Amino acid sequence: MRYRIGIIALAALAAWFLPYGLDSYAIHVVNVILIFAILAIGLGLCMGVGGQVNLAQVAFFGVGAYTTAILTTKTGWGFWLSAVLALAATIAVGLLVGTPALRVQSHYLGIVTLGLALAFTNWVTNAQVAGGAEGISAIPVPTIPGVDLSNEYLYYYLELAVFAVGLVFGLFIVRTALGRRMRAMRDDALAAGALGADVPVLRMTAFLLASVYGGLGGVLYAGLIRYVAPETFSIANMFLLLGMVIIGGRQSLIGCVVGAAGLYLVRELLADHPTVAQIGYGTVVVLVVVFAPTGLAGLPKRIRDLVTRRRGGQGEAARLQPFQPYETVRPDESGSQSPILEVDGISMYFRGLRALDDVSLSITPGEIRGIVGPNGSGKTTLFNVISGLYRPTRGRIRFRGQDSTGLAPYRLARAGMSRTFQNLRLFGDLTVEENVLVAIDRNATWHSWRYVARPISVLRRDRDLHRRAAEVIERYGLAEFAALPPKSLPYGIQRRVEIARAVAAGPALLLLDEPAAGLNGDEVRQLSEIVRSVRDSGVTVIIIEHNMGLVMSLCERITVLASGHVIAEGEPAEVASTPAVIEAYLGDSMSSDDLPSVPEVTG
Repeated sequence: MRYRIGIIALAALAAWFLPYGLDSYAIHVVNVILIFAILAIGLGLCMGVGGQVNLAQVAFFGVGAYTTAILTTKTGWGFWLSAVLALAATIAVGLLVGTPALRVQSHYLGIVTLGLALAFTNWVTNAQVAGGAEGISAIPVPTIPGVDLSNEYLYYYLELAVFAVGLVFGLFIVRTALGRRMRAMRDDALAAGALGADVPVLRMTAFLLASVYGGLGGVLYAGLIRYVAPETFSIANMFLLLGMVIIGGRQSLIGCVVGAAGLYLVRELLADHPTVAQIGYGTVVVLVVVFAPTGLAGLPKRIRDLVTRRRGGQGEAARLQPFQPYETVRPDESGSQSPILEVDGISMYFRGLRALDDVSLSITPGEIRGIVGPNGSGKTTLFNVISGLYRPTRGRIRFRGQDSTGLAPYRLARAGMSRTFQNLRLFGDLTVEENVLVAIDRNATWHSWRYVARPISVLRRDRDLHRRAAEVIERYGLAEFAALPPKSLPYGIQRRVEIARAVAAGPALLLLDEPAAGLNGDEVRQLSEIVRSVRDSGVTVIIIEHNMGLVMSLCERITVLASGHVIAEGEPAEVASTPAVIEAYLGDSMSSDDLPSVPEVTG
C-alpha cells in the first residue's frame, strides 16, 4: 500500500511540474493527449469494463465540442453554462446510442454504433448551424477569475484537474460494486443476470459513463482549440482512439491512459507519414489482439501467470478446507406449507422441437427435489424456463405465490431464486472473492447516483460486502483461493465456488444443474453434505443430476422426465420401481436393486 501511495505521489508531482520543462508546442501536444486520455477512460469503462462494443465515442466527443461551440457563438451564452448543457446533451445522446445494446451485442453492436458515429459526422458536415465543412471558430475562452486560460500552460492545469478527477472516479467505479457487476456482465451476461445483476440497466450505464467522459473531452477541446470542424471527429480518429484503448489494455483504465499518451506521441512523430502511421496502427492493434489481448497493462500479469504455471500453479498448491455446515433452522410448523414453486402445464417449443410438453410440478418449502431423466429429456430446459432464461410457449409458473412467468432472470434472482449451470459459468477474469461479491450485492444499478452524491456510503457498503463475502468463502473452505481467478483452479474447486456463489445470493430456492458432474467420490460426498446443510438452513433445493446414487440418498421426492414429459414422481424407492422409469432411464435390464448409492450423510 505504501509503495502504491509513493508511486501516486511521484506521478502527481511530475504532472504538476511537467509544464516547466516544455515549449509552447510540446505543452499543446500534452493538452491534446490529456483530452484523448479522458476519452480513452470513458471508452475503457464502456468497452473494457462493461464489455459493450462502442464505436461512437468520437461522436460523444463531437457532441460535447459542437454543443459548446454552438451555444457560445450562436446564442452568446457563457462557456461554463454551455459546457453544462453540452454535457447534458452528450448524456442524452449516449443513452440513445446505448439503446441498441438492449437488443444486439458483439460485432452487431459495433456496426450500429459505428453507423451512428458516421451519421453524426455527416450531420455536422452538412448542417448550417454546425458551420458545415468549415466548422465553427471564435469559441470564447473559459473564464476563471484571476486565471488566463488562453495561456495553454495554465489551461493544462484545468485539464489536469479534470483528468485526475475522471481517472479517480473511474477507478472508484471499477473497484467497487458497480464495476464488479459491469465486469461480471462483460464476462458472462447470462450468469450475471441469474445472480441479480440488472443487465439492461448496466449496459445503458456503460454507455452513459462513456458519454460523460466523451462530453468532458469535447468541452475541454472546444475551450483549448477554440475551433471545431468535422475532420476532428472523423472515423479515423475513432479508430485511433480504439487503438489507444486496445494497445494500452482495455480492461485497465491506467492502461487506457498509457495507450492514449503513447499512441498520440507516435502519431506526432509520424505526422509527415500518415499512410505509414495508419498501417502501423492497424498492424500493432492486430498483433496486440492476437498475442496480448489484455494490452500493455496486462503483460505483467501474463508474465506472473506464466511463472506460476511453470512452478506448479497456485491453485494446485493451495488446499481446499472442509465445509462448515450452516446452523439448522427449525421449520415454522404454524406457518403455511403452500408451495414455494408451482409449474403448471409448461410447454417449450423450439420451432418443431418440443423440449417440454405439459410439464407440471409443485415444490414444497424445505424439500430437496430431484429432477432426473435421460439426456435430452428437457431437464435443463425446465430450469431455464423456471429461472427466466426462456419464456415458455405455454403454461404458467408461480414463485413464492406470485406469477413469475417470463420474468427476467435478474428479477427472479432478487425475488429469491438462485441457480448453478450444467456447464460452469464462473466469471473467469474476476477473483473467487469477486465472484461471491457479485452474488451478495443486491443493490439496483439505478442506485449508482450515490457514486456522485454519497461516495462515502458506497465505500462503507462495499466494506460490508467484503466482510460478508469473507464469511461465505471461509464457510466453503475457499479462503486460500479467494484472490485467484476461478479459471486457474481445479475443476472440483470451481464447482464448489459456483455453489458458494449461488448460495451467497441468499436464495429461498436454489436450482442445482448437475453439480456432481466431473467430481470424484470424495467430492460427491462433500457435495451431499453441502446440499443437506443448505437445505437445513432454510433453503429449498431442486437438483438435476445423473448420479442416481446421490439423488436416491439426498432427495425426498424425485420427478422423472422423458422426452419432455413427466413420467413419474414420488419418493426415491417408489420412483425407482416404476416400470416407465426403468425403461426410459435405467434400461430394461436394470432393476431398482441395481441402483448405486452413496453413504447417508447426517446432520
